[in-house]
Amino acid sequence: MIKVKNINDFSVDTEDYDLVLKIRQEADIAVARQMVKDFAKKNGFSLADVTKIATVVSELSRNIQRYAKKGYICARKKHGKDGNVLLEVLAYDNGPGIKDVELAVTGGYTTSQRSLGLGLSGVRRLMDTFKIISEEGKGTIVITEIRRRTF
Repeated sequence: MIKVKNINDFSVDTEDYDLVLKIRQEADIAVARQMVKDFAKKNGFSLADVTKIATVVSELSRNIQRYAKKGYICARKKHGKDGNVLLEVLAYDNGPGIKDVELAVTGGYTTSQRSLGLGLSGVRRLMDTFKIISEEGKGTIVITEIRRRTF
C-alpha cells in the first residue's frame, strides 16, 4: 500500500522499477505511453486495462511536461497481499507543485485553456488505487495501481 505522507518523506530507488522513463519533451509522452502499454500487455493485462493504463500514463506524462517541464514515469509489476498481479505507475517531478490538490482532482477543473480538466480525476477513476502528494515549490508525486483481472 502507498505509505508516503508528504513530499519530504519521498524517495524512489529506480532499481525497484521495471521501467523508468524521463519526461522532458512532448515526444517523451508517446514513448512512455507505448513502453508502459507494452509492459502491461507482456504481463497479461486485458486490452481494456492496457487501454486504461496507457491513458493514465499519457495524462500523467502530459502533466509533467506541461507544468513541471521535467520528471519521471516509473512502472513495475507487483504482487498484492492476495497474490494478485498489480501494475504500479508512479509519476514524480520537482516542479511547482499543486496549490489545491482536492480541487485539482475534481472533474472539470483545469488551469490550462487546452484541457478539459479530466486528467487527474480521470486517472483516479481509471485505476484501483490513487494517491497524490504535492507541495507548492517542491513537486508532485502520483502513485497508482491496477490489479490484473482474470476473466
